[in-house]
Amino acid sequence: MRPLILEALYRYPVKSLAGEGFETLEVMARGFRHDRHWMVVDPAGRFLTQRQWPRMALIATQVDASGELHLRAPGMADLHLAGRSGGARLAVQVWGDTVDAMPSDATADVWLSEFLETPCRLVHLADDSVRPVDPDYATPADQVGFADGFPFLLISQASLDDLNSRLDAPLPMRRFRPNLVVSGCPPYAEDGWRLIRIGDIRFRVVKPCARCAIPTIDPDTGISGKEPLRTLARFRRQGGQVMFGQNLVHDDRGRLEVGMTVEVLE
Repeated sequence: MRPLILEALYRYPVKSLAGEGFETLEVMARGFRHDRHWMVVDPAGRFLTQRQWPRMALIATQVDASGELHLRAPGMADLHLAGRSGGARLAVQVWGDTVDAMPSDATADVWLSEFLETPCRLVHLADDSVRPVDPDYATPADQVGFADGFPFLLISQASLDDLNSRLDAPLPMRRFRPNLVVSGCPPYAEDGWRLIRIGDIRFRVVKPCARCAIPTIDPDTGISGKEPLRTLARFRRQGGQVMFGQNLVHDDRGRLEVGMTVEVLE
Protein backbone atom coordinates (compact mmCIF):
# COMPACT_ATOMS: atom_id res chain seq x y z
CA MET A 1 0.00 0.00 0.00
CA ARG A 2 1.31 3.44 -0.89
CA PRO A 3 2.18 5.45 2.25
CA LEU A 4 0.46 8.71 3.05
CA ILE A 5 2.90 11.59 2.90
CA LEU A 6 2.81 15.18 4.13
CA GLU A 7 3.13 16.85 0.74
CA ALA A 8 3.08 20.54 1.65
CA LEU A 9 2.85 23.00 4.54
CA TYR A 10 1.33 26.49 4.38
CA ARG A 11 1.12 29.37 6.81
CA TYR A 12 -0.90 32.62 6.64
CA PRO A 13 0.58 35.18 9.05
CA VAL A 14 -2.15 37.78 8.48
CA LYS A 15 -5.72 36.56 8.29
CA SER A 16 -7.03 36.71 4.69
CA LEU A 17 -3.74 37.93 3.19
CA ALA A 18 -1.53 35.72 1.03
CA GLY A 19 0.37 32.88 2.66
CA GLU A 20 3.64 31.03 2.17
CA GLY A 21 4.72 27.43 1.67
CA PHE A 22 7.38 25.88 3.90
CA GLU A 23 9.46 22.72 4.19
CA THR A 24 9.15 22.73 7.99
CA LEU A 25 7.01 24.57 10.53
CA GLU A 26 6.65 24.54 14.30
CA VAL A 27 3.32 23.62 15.90
CA MET A 28 2.45 25.72 18.94
CA ALA A 29 -0.61 25.96 21.20
CA ARG A 30 -2.67 27.92 18.61
CA GLY A 31 -1.40 26.05 15.55
CA PHE A 32 1.61 26.88 13.39
CA ARG A 33 3.86 29.57 14.83
CA HIS A 34 2.72 32.96 13.45
CA ASP A 35 -0.25 31.46 11.58
CA ARG A 36 -3.14 33.97 11.61
CA HIS A 37 -1.28 35.87 14.35
CA TRP A 38 -2.10 39.24 12.73
CA MET A 39 -5.45 40.49 11.45
CA VAL A 40 -6.80 43.51 9.59
CA VAL A 41 -9.80 45.15 11.27
CA ASP A 42 -12.09 48.08 10.52
CA PRO A 43 -12.32 51.10 12.87
CA ALA A 44 -14.89 49.23 14.98
CA GLY A 45 -12.57 46.24 15.43
CA ARG A 46 -14.40 43.88 13.08
CA PHE A 47 -12.19 41.64 10.97
CA LEU A 48 -11.78 42.23 7.22
CA THR A 49 -11.59 39.32 4.79
CA GLN A 50 -11.24 38.65 1.09
CA ARG A 51 -14.96 37.95 1.01
CA GLN A 52 -15.61 41.69 1.05
CA TRP A 53 -12.13 42.97 0.09
CA PRO A 54 -10.70 40.69 -2.65
CA ARG A 55 -7.60 42.90 -2.97
CA MET A 56 -6.41 41.41 0.29
CA ALA A 57 -5.36 38.38 -1.76
CA LEU A 58 -2.68 40.49 -3.46
CA ILE A 59 -0.83 41.36 -0.25
CA ALA A 60 2.13 39.04 0.24
CA THR A 61 3.32 38.29 3.77
CA GLN A 62 6.59 37.13 5.24
CA VAL A 63 7.73 36.67 8.83
CA ASP A 64 11.50 36.86 9.26
CA ALA A 65 13.64 34.91 11.71
CA SER A 66 13.14 37.54 14.41
CA GLY A 67 9.34 37.28 14.14
CA GLU A 68 8.89 40.62 12.37
CA LEU A 69 6.28 40.96 9.63
CA HIS A 70 6.93 42.12 6.06
CA LEU A 71 4.16 43.09 3.63
CA ARG A 72 4.31 43.57 -0.15
CA ALA A 73 1.59 44.65 -2.57
CA PRO A 74 1.41 45.92 -6.18
CA GLY A 75 2.16 49.62 -6.47
CA MET A 76 3.18 49.93 -2.79
CA ALA A 77 6.57 50.28 -1.15
CA ASP A 78 7.48 47.18 0.83
CA LEU A 79 6.56 47.48 4.49
CA HIS A 80 8.74 46.13 7.28
CA LEU A 81 7.19 46.21 10.73
CA ALA A 82 10.07 46.35 13.17
CA GLY A 83 8.87 45.48 16.65
CA ARG A 84 5.36 45.80 18.04
CA SER A 85 3.39 48.77 19.24
CA GLY A 86 3.02 49.35 22.95
CA GLY A 87 -0.50 50.75 22.61
CA ALA A 88 -3.53 49.78 24.65
CA ARG A 89 -5.28 46.47 24.07
CA LEU A 90 -8.20 46.34 21.67
CA ALA A 91 -11.28 44.16 21.70
CA VAL A 92 -11.60 42.79 18.15
CA GLN A 93 -14.21 40.55 16.57
CA VAL A 94 -13.65 37.33 14.61
CA TRP A 95 -17.07 36.01 13.64
CA GLY A 96 -18.87 35.63 16.98
CA ASP A 97 -15.74 35.81 19.12
CA THR A 98 -14.38 38.88 20.88
CA VAL A 99 -10.62 38.62 21.34
CA ASP A 100 -7.96 40.72 23.06
CA ALA A 101 -5.50 42.09 20.51
CA MET A 102 -2.65 44.55 20.41
CA PRO A 103 -2.22 47.34 17.82
CA SER A 104 0.63 47.02 15.36
CA ASP A 105 2.72 49.89 14.04
CA ALA A 106 0.57 52.81 12.84
CA THR A 107 2.49 52.83 9.56
CA ALA A 108 0.82 49.50 8.78
CA ASP A 109 -2.61 51.08 9.30
CA VAL A 110 -1.83 53.82 6.78
CA TRP A 111 -0.29 51.36 4.31
CA LEU A 112 -3.20 48.91 4.44
CA SER A 113 -5.86 51.64 4.36
CA GLU A 114 -4.28 53.08 1.21
CA PHE A 115 -4.02 49.76 -0.61
CA LEU A 116 -7.44 48.44 0.39
CA GLU A 117 -9.06 51.86 -0.04
CA THR A 118 -10.90 51.62 3.27
CA PRO A 119 -10.02 52.71 6.82
CA CYS A 120 -8.46 49.80 8.68
CA ARG A 121 -5.73 48.84 11.08
CA LEU A 122 -3.45 45.91 11.75
CA VAL A 123 -3.57 44.09 15.09
CA HIS A 124 -1.87 41.02 16.50
CA LEU A 125 -3.05 38.51 19.05
CA ALA A 126 -1.96 39.33 22.58
CA ASP A 127 0.50 36.76 23.91
CA ASP A 128 -1.73 35.92 26.87
CA SER A 129 -4.99 35.99 24.93
CA VAL A 130 -6.75 32.64 24.65
CA ARG A 131 -9.38 32.12 21.97
CA PRO A 132 -11.05 28.74 22.55
CA VAL A 133 -12.02 26.44 19.72
CA ASP A 134 -15.77 25.80 19.34
CA PRO A 135 -16.56 23.48 22.29
CA ASP A 136 -18.86 21.42 20.07
CA TYR A 137 -15.71 20.13 18.35
CA ALA A 138 -12.93 20.56 20.89
CA THR A 139 -11.81 20.26 24.49
CA PRO A 140 -11.68 23.25 26.86
CA ALA A 141 -7.88 23.35 26.47
CA ASP A 142 -7.92 23.76 22.67
CA GLN A 143 -7.25 27.20 21.30
CA VAL A 144 -6.83 28.95 17.95
CA GLY A 145 -5.47 32.24 16.63
CA PHE A 146 -7.34 34.48 14.20
CA ALA A 147 -8.24 31.58 11.87
CA ASP A 148 -11.98 31.27 11.20
CA GLY A 149 -12.45 28.53 13.76
CA PHE A 150 -9.82 25.80 13.82
CA PRO A 151 -6.02 25.63 14.01
CA PHE A 152 -5.52 23.50 10.87
CA LEU A 153 -7.11 22.81 7.49
CA LEU A 154 -6.11 19.62 5.67
CA ILE A 155 -6.75 18.79 2.01
CA SER A 156 -5.47 15.77 0.10
CA GLN A 157 -3.76 16.33 -3.23
CA ALA A 158 -6.01 13.65 -4.73
CA SER A 159 -9.10 15.66 -3.78
CA LEU A 160 -7.79 18.70 -5.64
CA ASP A 161 -6.77 16.54 -8.59
CA ASP A 162 -10.30 15.12 -8.77
CA LEU A 163 -11.83 18.59 -8.60
CA ASN A 164 -9.47 19.87 -11.29
CA SER A 165 -10.48 16.99 -13.56
CA ARG A 166 -14.01 18.43 -13.49
CA LEU A 167 -12.98 22.05 -14.18
CA ASP A 168 -12.23 23.69 -17.51
CA ALA A 169 -9.09 25.22 -16.03
CA PRO A 170 -7.23 23.61 -13.11
CA LEU A 171 -6.73 25.59 -9.92
CA PRO A 172 -3.70 25.62 -7.60
CA MET A 173 -3.94 24.34 -4.05
CA ARG A 174 -3.34 27.84 -2.66
CA ARG A 175 -6.85 28.83 -3.75
CA PHE A 176 -8.13 26.74 -0.85
CA ARG A 177 -5.71 28.02 1.80
CA PRO A 178 -4.86 24.72 3.55
CA ASN A 179 -2.22 24.29 6.23
CA LEU A 180 -1.55 20.62 5.49
CA VAL A 181 -1.58 18.83 2.13
CA VAL A 182 -1.43 15.02 2.11
CA SER A 183 -0.65 12.75 -0.84
CA GLY A 184 -1.00 9.01 -1.35
CA CYS A 185 -4.71 8.55 -0.61
CA PRO A 186 -7.81 8.37 -2.84
CA PRO A 187 -9.83 11.54 -3.45
CA TYR A 188 -11.76 12.69 -0.38
CA ALA A 189 -10.32 9.92 1.81
CA GLU A 190 -9.82 12.61 4.47
CA ASP A 191 -13.60 12.75 4.88
CA GLY A 192 -13.44 9.42 6.70
CA TRP A 193 -10.48 10.14 8.97
CA ARG A 194 -11.04 10.85 12.66
CA LEU A 195 -7.55 10.75 14.16
CA ILE A 196 -4.21 11.03 12.39
CA ARG A 197 -0.57 11.31 13.44
CA ILE A 198 2.20 13.12 11.62
CA GLY A 199 5.57 12.65 13.27
CA ASP A 200 4.91 12.96 17.00
CA ILE A 201 1.82 15.13 16.63
CA ARG A 202 -1.72 13.77 16.74
CA PHE A 203 -4.57 15.62 15.07
CA ARG A 204 -8.29 15.17 15.58
CA VAL A 205 -10.24 15.51 12.34
CA VAL A 206 -13.25 17.32 13.71
CA LYS A 207 -15.32 18.92 10.96
CA PRO A 208 -15.58 19.31 7.17
CA CYS A 209 -14.64 22.75 5.90
CA ALA A 210 -17.65 24.66 4.56
CA ARG A 211 -16.31 26.77 1.70
CA CYS A 212 -17.05 30.47 1.35
CA ALA A 213 -16.37 32.61 -1.71
CA ILE A 214 -12.62 32.96 -1.10
CA PRO A 215 -11.62 30.03 -3.37
CA THR A 216 -13.33 31.85 -6.25
CA ILE A 217 -10.81 34.73 -5.94
CA ASP A 218 -7.75 34.51 -8.16
CA PRO A 219 -4.80 35.12 -5.79
CA ASP A 220 -2.76 36.60 -8.65
CA THR A 221 -5.35 39.18 -9.74
CA GLY A 222 -7.78 39.61 -6.84
CA ILE A 223 -10.66 39.01 -9.28
CA SER A 224 -13.45 36.62 -8.32
CA GLY A 225 -15.36 34.22 -10.54
CA LYS A 226 -17.81 31.35 -10.20
CA GLU A 227 -15.41 28.43 -9.93
CA PRO A 228 -14.68 26.22 -8.12
CA LEU A 229 -17.83 26.64 -5.99
CA ARG A 230 -20.16 26.10 -8.94
CA THR A 231 -18.60 22.71 -9.71
CA LEU A 232 -18.13 21.70 -6.08
CA ALA A 233 -21.81 22.39 -5.41
CA ARG A 234 -22.73 19.63 -7.85
CA PHE A 235 -21.13 16.86 -5.82
CA ARG A 236 -19.85 18.20 -2.48
CA ARG A 237 -22.95 19.80 -1.01
CA GLN A 238 -23.96 18.79 2.51
CA GLY A 239 -26.74 20.43 4.48
CA GLY A 240 -26.86 23.39 2.11
CA GLN A 241 -23.08 24.04 2.29
CA VAL A 242 -20.23 23.16 -0.03
CA MET A 243 -17.55 21.08 1.70
CA PHE A 244 -13.92 20.71 0.68
CA GLY A 245 -11.16 19.77 3.13
CA GLN A 246 -11.22 18.93 6.81
CA ASN A 247 -10.66 21.05 9.92
CA LEU A 248 -8.21 19.66 12.46
CA VAL A 249 -7.34 20.27 16.11
CA HIS A 250 -3.95 19.14 17.42
CA ASP A 251 -3.18 17.30 20.65
CA ASP A 252 0.57 17.87 20.73
CA ARG A 253 3.27 20.40 19.92
CA GLY A 254 6.39 19.86 17.86
CA ARG A 255 7.68 20.30 14.34
CA LEU A 256 6.31 19.10 11.01
CA GLU A 257 8.38 18.56 7.88
CA VAL A 258 7.36 17.93 4.30
CA GLY A 259 7.89 14.24 3.51
CA MET A 260 6.76 12.94 6.90
CA THR A 261 4.53 9.88 6.96
CA VAL A 262 0.88 10.46 7.80
CA GLU A 263 -0.73 7.69 9.88
CA VAL A 264 -4.50 7.27 10.02
CA LEU A 265 -5.24 6.03 13.54
CA GLU A 266 -9.04 6.10 13.32
